[in-house]
Amino acid sequence: MIILIVGSGAREHALARALSLDPAVTQLHAAPGNPGIATLATAAGTPAVVHGVDALDPVAVAALAAAVKADLVVVGPEAPLVAGVADAVRGAGIPVFGPSGTAAMLEGSKAFAKEVMAAAHVPTAETRVCSTADELAAALAAFGAPYVVKDDGLAAGKGVVVTDDLTAALAHGQGILEAGAVVVVEDFLDGPEVSLFCLCDGESVVPLQPAQDFKRAYDADAGPNTGGMGAYSPLDWAPEGLVDEVVRTVAQPTVDEMARRGTPFVGVLYCGLALTSTGVRVVEFNARFGDPETQVVLARLATPLAGVLLAAAEGRLDGLPLLEWRDDAAVTVVIAAENYPADPRRGDPITGIAEAEQVDTVHVLHAGTALDPRGILLSNGGRVLSVTASGATLAQARERAYAGVDRIVLPGSHHRTDIAARAAEGPGGAA
Repeated sequence: MIILIVGSGAREHALARALSLDPAVTQLHAAPGNPGIATLATAAGTPAVVHGVDALDPVAVAALAAAVKADLVVVGPEAPLVAGVADAVRGAGIPVFGPSGTAAMLEGSKAFAKEVMAAAHVPTAETRVCSTADELAAALAAFGAPYVVKDDGLAAGKGVVVTDDLTAALAHGQGILEAGAVVVVEDFLDGPEVSLFCLCDGESVVPLQPAQDFKRAYDADAGPNTGGMGAYSPLDWAPEGLVDEVVRTVAQPTVDEMARRGTPFVGVLYCGLALTSTGVRVVEFNARFGDPETQVVLARLATPLAGVLLAAAEGRLDGLPLLEWRDDAAVTVVIAAENYPADPRRGDPITGIAEAEQVDTVHVLHAGTALDPRGILLSNGGRVLSVTASGATLAQARERAYAGVDRIVLPGSHHRTDIAARAAEGPGGAA
């Protein structure tokens, strides 16, 4: 099987790594890929190939898929999906794992997602959509603190402010309005958050294992929201039957509603959930694998990935055998550039990756990296690397991941030291 992965982050590196280990994959291509993906080879020994194609250009991606004779295209990030890359690839007659541009609006517009959830009777937070300063002020007054203020559109995980400070909430919302966008204000959802990826083929839903990520930049959930600073799986503290409940009350009704609208959802429905005192509630939907949760979920998946993604793309999930999972736990820790998430510094040399991967089970996934003309690896983004490890217990996986982190040198970088710390302590350790 020849597979083309669209995207360049650690999520795409994690997907590429999983696919490279699948004996069914004969060739692996990425557009534009990253230096880490370029080091991979398939199980047959064929080197992965990265192509200098713009992931946001639907015509160019479809042309590349045809040129490499791809049997499957996997679109990683949200922006290419919203831009219609999956539509262009489908139009070329090539199976693609990823929703259409219209269906991807479940992530592209929080207001649209709330409309779909209301129609499908999916439990979520009460919401007000604001297009003026007066509406914003009224919504904040109605819900009270803690204030939850979101940019309606794509914001790479950084368009959300949760604060007890009314002035800060107003300022964030006003900034969104001044940029010409719409503000979504929500009631605050208490309780720990869970990420559950559901594979969808337009009709059927197959859940993966849940994970938990860490959004705040610094230890003890201090600092601003980020795209995610680490994650772990499994969630031993999660209620029994949680996955089945989410499929029954959230994912399947949403997929059914999208089909009813004539915009079937094919790909990953990322269900961001809060386990509140009054039950499971949806915090947000994403239309693709999450980052950094993908890194730990795929580290635990024993079933070869390629056939699963192709079955979803071709509408055959209903006949798929049950997925198999490793008993091991997995932890990933993100190494971020200096001054991330505000204005991350780029161009710093990165060393120690090979040494990190000498730690048992550790693999390092590239997110924001680039090679200079001399072949030296440099930082080239906010979240630079994801250091991922497995272990018989969460504590062991965590110890190995941080041992890998300790061997990597990136001047000025920072990372959280408390990823999965509470959960590793035992029952009741939700973040």
